[in-house]
Amino acid sequence: MLPFIDLAAQRARIQDRLDAAIARVVADGKYIFGPEVTELESQLKAFGQTEHALTCANGTDAIALPLMAWKLRPGDAVFAPSFTFASTAEVVAWLGATVVFVDIDPDTYCMDPASLERAIEWAKTEPGLTPRAVIAVDLFGQPADYPAISAITRAHGLKLIADSAQGFGCTLNGQHPAHWADIATISFYPAKPLGCYGDGGAVVTNDGELAVLFSSLRNHGQGEERYAYDRIGMNSRLDTIQAAILLEKLAIFPDEIKARNTAADAYAAGFGDVVKAPVVIEGGVSTWAQYTIEVDDRDAFRARLAEKGVPTAVYYPVPMHVQEPYKRYPLAPGDLPVTERAMARVVSLPMDAYLAGDRQDQVIAAVRASL
Repeated sequence: MLPFIDLAAQRARIQDRLDAAIARVVADGKYIFGPEVTELESQLKAFGQTEHALTCANGTDAIALPLMAWKLRPGDAVFAPSFTFASTAEVVAWLGATVVFVDIDPDTYCMDPASLERAIEWAKTEPGLTPRAVIAVDLFGQPADYPAISAITRAHGLKLIADSAQGFGCTLNGQHPAHWADIATISFYPAKPLGCYGDGGAVVTNDGELAVLFSSLRNHGQGEERYAYDRIGMNSRLDTIQAAILLEKLAIFPDEIKARNTAADAYAAGFGDVVKAPVVIEGGVSTWAQYTIEVDDRDAFRARLAEKGVPTAVYYPVPMHVQEPYKRYPLAPGDLPVTERAMARVVSLPMDAYLAGDRQDQVIAAVRASL
């Protein structure tokens, strides 16, 4: 069976540098908030074209912390797609607020601005709800329609989070999502395009006040002095070994984004005439966290590919609004027809920066034969 994500090829490319970086941290002994963490934050803000970058323990906390900084509370409404990983909605529920699920665009699978607009207008008239924030998701690695979404959030006075867990490194018209959003969040989960060897996360922002709050909240609400606490926070720190690993991976990340796009182009050329292939928003550059197509009989298609040694995955077979804990939350007016159609049809194929040659040819041949 082919690897779905070939992490071994990347590791082999930079193994010597990884070993040396890890050894330096172990010898130095600064395992929490060591110099590699500071250096990683400096490089993340440069790469993401923002004024501030702060690391944290994982991509879920990266979404929760700005909501905590904005003092989200029961009765507040946060608008998010249902077609996403659990974290996007989960953090809203943690804080007792109400997530309002929004539909997606049928081509990009990112948030549909028209559905968002309808949802906000509805929530403004709903007793007990106060619209507060929007969480757009850069699903499968490509940017959401931030010019349209940010125009809507500004018109209604809402905060905007770019959930770039899968999409850090993506751009739209040459700009990173944080150009439009109040804050963009990152996950360094190992399978992400920029992944560490454990859990990790970060945020990038141009909001200096928000960065100060985030820095405090991620470290138990600590103030300027150690053991002096200005607010109730949480323990969400990226360890120094993971930062050292990410520094080595970030050095080759631009090259890997190019390679992922080359692989995506080869897929489109190889079977784009026989299957609904992904569509990237005009002016967008995707990091291709996943390469997701649509087929009519997904189970049979996956079985045929498995017989040919090609692994697949499904993101997401059960969207959040269908999950039992989230069924009580409201949907945008008009419901979520695009989400519910996609959930039965989407299937993701092997994708990474080292997908090329015989390995990719095998996938393309299997897809064509299976259809």
